[in-house]
Amino acid sequence: MNNALTFLVATLIDLYLIIVLLRLWMQLTQADFYNPVSQFVYKATQPVVGPLRSFMPMIGKLDTASLIFALALGMLKVAALVWLNGLAVGPLVIVIQGILTAISSLLSMLFWVLIIRAILSWFSQGYNPVEAMLHQITEPLLAPVRKVIPPIGGLDLSVLVVIIALQFLRVLIGV
Repeated sequence: MNNALTFLVATLIDLYLIIVLLRLWMQLTQADFYNPVSQFVYKATQPVVGPLRSFMPMIGKLDTASLIFALALGMLKVAALVWLNGLAVGPLVIVIQGILTAISSLLSMLFWVLIIRAILSWFSQGYNPVEAMLHQITEPLLAPVRKVIPPIGGLDLSVLVVIIALQFLRVLIGV
């Protein structure tokens, strides 16, 4: 029973954390706000991020309210899992592990966005709002790589290079 509850709590927090991180990333990359996917992310996170924004203003393109909320969700996940498993750790461990959890979730989200974008590119037949949004939020990661490694024979290796780099970073932080 405890394993099932741990799984459920971790999964629910992870899903909402990814939505919050997606909002943060979409604002950093200035993705189209009127895209249906953007609207879903905005509406799903606005009840918490909206009130936070009243005393945490944006710094340039950085949505500090979404960032703080994402870090808090990472800490909540760690604290909930520690509590559910009956472990005893100090608050500093929860803070550090929470921050690392949020960073790992961001890297994981970017990994899956790149994978989905690559797969959709094989089957795309015209305009698709999901694909357009994925293009907008991944292009800032891929464009610098394309400057160093241009497409070879029509094959764009930038996605592969960025995916390897993201996975390397996830292994490096160890969460």
